[in-house]
Amino acid sequence: MTDVIIVGGGPVGLLLACELKLGGAEPLVLEAATGGERVTRSLGLRSLNARTLHSLELRGLVEPLTEAQWRLFDQLATGSAPDRSDMVGMMTELLKKGMMRGHFAGLPLLEEHGGAEYAMLKQHQIEAVLAARASALGVPVRQGRAVVDVTQDAGHAVATLADGERVEAPYLVGCDGGRSVVRKRSGFAFSGTPPTMTGRTAVATLTGPGSVTSSLRSPGGLVNLSLVPGEIATIEFDGGPGDGSPDRDAPVTAEELAGSLRRVTGEDVGVARLEAGIRYSDNTRHADSYRKGRVLLAGDAAHVHSPIGGQGLNLGLQDAVNLGWKLALVARGAAPESLLDTYTAERHPVAARVLRNTRAQVAAMRPGAQVDALREVLSEVMALPDAERHFTGMVEGTDVDYAPTAPDPRTGRFTPPLTATPPEGPHDRCPQVPGAADSGVPGSGRRGSESPAAAGTGRPVAELLRDGRGLLLDLSGGADAAELTAALAGHHDRVSLAVAAPPQAGGGALLVRPDGYVAWAGAPGGALMDALTTWFGPAS
Repeated sequence: MTDVIIVGGGPVGLLLACELKLGGAEPLVLEAATGGERVTRSLGLRSLNARTLHSLELRGLVEPLTEAQWRLFDQLATGSAPDRSDMVGMMTELLKKGMMRGHFAGLPLLEEHGGAEYAMLKQHQIEAVLAARASALGVPVRQGRAVVDVTQDAGHAVATLADGERVEAPYLVGCDGGRSVVRKRSGFAFSGTPPTMTGRTAVATLTGPGSVTSSLRSPGGLVNLSLVPGEIATIEFDGGPGDGSPDRDAPVTAEELAGSLRRVTGEDVGVARLEAGIRYSDNTRHADSYRKGRVLLAGDAAHVHSPIGGQGLNLGLQDAVNLGWKLALVARGAAPESLLDTYTAERHPVAARVLRNTRAQVAAMRPGAQVDALREVLSEVMALPDAERHFTGMVEGTDVDYAPTAPDPRTGRFTPPLTATPPEGPHDRCPQVPGAADSGVPGSGRRGSESPAAAGTGRPVAELLRDGRGLLLDLSGGADAAELTAALAGHHDRVSLAVAAPPQAGGGALLVRPDGYVAWAGAPGGALMDALTTWFGPAS
């Protein structure tokens, strides 16, 4: 029996399916495209920021993604360093050295001593890692199955496919992109601002290629030839294609790309051959809610914005890890439907902030002397320590706080990089999950990437969360273990106990959710019991 239909088999849909399966629910993924079609649309690179890497580390997925990244970089290696005027190429070189933490409107945020948490891959590489994970977990993924309608009643959501087949389940999640059929057919409001720019990325060959170089500040916009050799990208601040544009869905042609290159660079350049191309904009819109009854939205189906800054994929993957464990608990009857209300409550404000900062980045990328001056001032501001921390936290996703008014400041934040061990012994809590590998990037300085042997005692909390259950973390060194064990009565199928090693000053405990965020922090007592019921349902 299917508990949740996921419409869309991109990175967000695949990760959500894995989280649901890990949480004890039965998902089914319906993807309109085939694998080959998805690869041909995988142009450019997608960035994974620090918080997304922390989340993927909880499932042992960082290592295969990092290996894929370095295989790609080996394939793309040109053997020569980029010219210092090529900011795009320079940022890629900084990434390879572990110094790149992200950027704001092309102004880099750096970790001078290396060890930055940041990755860049082709989208189909990310999908391949997540598809392997889904397959290992036994998640059914049906490609070439386009959904054309979605309905729901009191007990089920129904997806109607292009061939007339109807598939039903208690819940359905739209992970089907910015033009989401699920969102449109389910009546979600999707308000925002129209596009102001047109971007194009293509696999193409230029005539007289030496006359064009990568630049964030060309006379008419942005041009990039250095991120992925053989791919050419331009951005023009021309008002965008708009929803009513007759060529919005037309294939990108060699003539169109050549015209864009001439307008952006001011050079008389031609395109001899174009194999594939995509068109995009900064159309910025946000669903009013992420849930209508039994239908929910995640990723671009819930929010779209400019790709400048590389935050869109991260935002969607964070939606998936927030929703997955909650929907799994509800779908299997362990928690009430009210738990799903926390999904919109937590993720909607995060997306609103991303939409705001990507609008700001578009404004700071426009050509012209005034914006040049703005960028100089902004660069000076970003060099101030407090401002650098602000911008870095924003683009890395590490400033997210789901409970800013909580009495304990740890509540609502991602769990700190602690080590711990279950009372029963160091190996009883963490069975190997199919499709997961031990994470950790050698030399990366990643939090929680230490091996148990290197840590001395205990295991990283990230590893203890690998089975998809919550974790009650005793910070007292075992002094409160008996009381905490008693508090967990009736929740052992959803939450496990571990003791921090070494103990933490002040003692107390942390209730860590399956997505790594702290649901509650404090001393054992009635507040802990309330938190267990709120986040994990009543005791069984």
